[in-house]
Amino acid sequence: MALLKRIDEDLIKALKGRDQVAATTLRGLKSNIKYYQIDNKLDKLTDEEILSVLASAAKQRKDSIEQFQNGGREDLVAKETRELEIIKAYLPEDMPEEEVEALVKEAIAETEAEAISDLGKVMKVLMPKTKGKADGKLVSQIVKRLLS
Repeated sequence: MALLKRIDEDLIKALKGRDQVAATTLRGLKSNIKYYQIDNKLDKLTDEEILSVLASAAKQRKDSIEQFQNGGREDLVAKETRELEIIKAYLPEDMPEEEVEALVKEAIAETEAEAISDLGKVMKVLMPKTKGKADGKLVSQIVKRLLS
């Protein structure tokens, strides 16, 4: 619960500092965390569960940024980028690409995958190891590249 307490403290700082974007973003995160807790009928959340909610929120922001860039909405790109920066402050550093590639090679050897049709088997082994530590899109790209 230390992560949730940190979010609460930062929300108070944002409100006192009149940082509207940070306050709105942190309120949204708290709401997402509460919904996750209610949906899964949990009394208390672990930091790992909270991190999964935050990772999901970060992914949504990344997707939104991509869509807004394609639509030429630079004002919304800036807003979403700022929100993503706020969320990333609570997430662990992303795993370096070389480390992800090493894990992919291990998973390919473990599953004895030989073709792109074995992508699902490899991803099934990889995702628990990389969840919250590496972007799923990057992992998938590396697996596809190595299986091609």
